[in-house]
Amino acid sequence: MTVVIPCRDEAEALPGVLAAIPADYRALVVDNGSTDATAAVARRAGARVVVEPRPGYGSAVQAGIDAADTELVAVLDGDGSMNPADLPGLVALVRGGADLAVGRRHAIRRGVWPWHARLGNRLLARRLRRRYGIPVHDIGAMRVARRTALLSLGPMHDRCGYPLELLIRAGRARWDVIERDISYGPRAGGTSKVSGSWRGSVRAVRDFWSVLR
Repeated sequence: MTVVIPCRDEAEALPGVLAAIPADYRALVVDNGSTDATAAVARRAGARVVVEPRPGYGSAVQAGIDAADTELVAVLDGDGSMNPADLPGLVALVRGGADLAVGRRHAIRRGVWPWHARLGNRLLARRLRRRYGIPVHDIGAMRVARRTALLSLGPMHDRCGYPLELLIRAGRARWDVIERDISYGPRAGGTSKVSGSWRGSVRAVRDFWSVLR
């Protein structure tokens, strides 16, 4: 079982994330243009590191999936906002027959998830349910699937649109997609590449729209 962790400048949060990865899972950190010590921190913690020079969340995730050498692959953000202890529950769903298991985020306290981000997420998830029949309420960044199945969907959006396009393609392929609640907390360090700035938020909206059109 490989846990792909796409990262850009997550040296502060990454130690806690890697320490919480279940002992029988392999951590694979994809360094996506970091200017801090992300790669060095990952290696010191015993993680495998892959460098992906093409910028973008989707590029980093795809590089990790390509480099993985296990049947099952999970994807988890490196900012510490999600708990790796929730991964086994998603893994069990895939081993039980699901094609894709995704986490539905539930904030552990007020203020963790800004209202505008929650609203945008809710609207996108509703469109996925109505247009593609995908029973999800979140397009969050924790998911588990079989590597060969993910590769069969072909290349996807190279930036923030990746999670949304993955769900759309899964729906078109009639995958069995199952959602499970996961905890969602504050970042353990660093700054969000999306909600941390207006520029990042605008870029994310543009990416989502390009996938939906």
